[in-house]
Amino acid sequence: HLLPYTIPQHFAYISRQIIVKKKKGCVSNCNGCDQCYLYHLYTNAPINELDAGNMSISSNLTHVCVCVCVSLCLKATSQRMQGMLLLVFSKYFHLPFLRGIQTQSTRTGLGGIWGNKGGVSARMNVFGHSICFLNCHLPAHMENSDQRMEDFESILQQQQFEGQASMGVLDHDVVFWFGDLNFRIDDLDMQVVKAAIDSNKLSTLWEKDQLNMAKDSETVLEGFHEGPIKFPPTYKFDVGTDTYDTSGKKRKPAWTDRILWRLRPMAQVSNSMSRRSSLSCLTSGTCVSQHFYRSHMEYTVSDHKPVSSIFTLQVDMPLVTLFVEDEWREISDAVAKFKAAPNFPRSSWDWIGLYKVISIISSVLSIYIHILKLVNFTEEFLIWTLQVIFTEEELPKDSGDFILGYYSNNMSSIVGVTEPFQVHNLFSFLLQHLLAMHH
Repeated sequence: HLLPYTIPQHFAYISRQIIVKKKKGCVSNCNGCDQCYLYHLYTNAPINELDAGNMSISSNLTHVCVCVCVSLCLKATSQRMQGMLLLVFSKYFHLPFLRGIQTQSTRTGLGGIWGNKGGVSARMNVFGHSICFLNCHLPAHMENSDQRMEDFESILQQQQFEGQASMGVLDHDVVFWFGDLNFRIDDLDMQVVKAAIDSNKLSTLWEKDQLNMAKDSETVLEGFHEGPIKFPPTYKFDVGTDTYDTSGKKRKPAWTDRILWRLRPMAQVSNSMSRRSSLSCLTSGTCVSQHFYRSHMEYTVSDHKPVSSIFTLQVDMPLVTLFVEDEWREISDAVAKFKAAPNFPRSSWDWIGLYKVISIISSVLSIYIHILKLVNFTEEFLIWTLQVIFTEEELPKDSGDFILGYYSNNMSSIVGVTEPFQVHNLFSFLLQHLLAMHH
């Protein structure tokens, strides 16, 4: 989940490397995060007609239904490479303001020929800040720790996004890296590992975790963070059970499934980078908070246990903050006030748009711009809050929910947005007001 400035947690991503079956009852009995989790159903049937107990994933993906914390989100983008899938969802009213959405995929299996291993990613600009989601499936087996790091570096080198400011994965303000990373637990034998799990002495295993140890020696991992792991290893289980591998292979338990994040250091912004790519680092107070990091042991359809996490991304000062009345009932209410960050690259071609929001029907969203107003700057721009006034002729003739968005010409992106607010039929109100005055 992503929290830009003061907007509630409105973004989610889902990744998978394996085929799963949905938890029975999740559709009809969803009552919050702890019960519904993140799930995805591949079907054409309406939600109220789904048989939640007999749901399986089809190879022909025709529709995606998602329940995230009860509220409906819509898919912003997706990327698939063989069995790897990345889905990014957003609250519906943010979708028009996600700019520069691109996806990439990199094959590393069989020397780059096969896509069973590798990485898929999605990047976007969110209110003037660049974010990248990278889902990886790295080589398996205990002895391949070095190969995992080589493949990760290869993925980073090959994934370059196009546009005015060509960017690699690590050039983004925030990177979320996750997936079946396949790192194992070194040195300790099977009995010691299982004893540590049974006695909940996970710190003993954490000290020997390959990814944890690699952070001290691998330059490419600098800046990556991972929350405390307080759940037992998520691999390998006998399918259909909560029992660690009892097959002839007897794979040692390991935390193969991980979620990490990284903030771009301010020092990386150089004069050689384009103006657009450096604008997202105008402020220094960007931070990521992890609210929880957990596994879901109740899922038994795979030899892995899925993991999930919720984050908040906060920025000390938004690029542009918009202020608006909760309701526009009179012509005098139709004012959009705004203020900007000190170094915001203003342009006389910036504008504030009034967008109408149409209710979601059958998972289809329509948000269209009703009117836009060019911003008129003054010398006091950095000191005083400015405003744009909508005239009577520019206001909508019908009532409904609207959003204001500030578009930056230099950044080619919406960099500020309001929550939805109500606009009443102002012409009808004005007519009634005039009639009342006449009487």
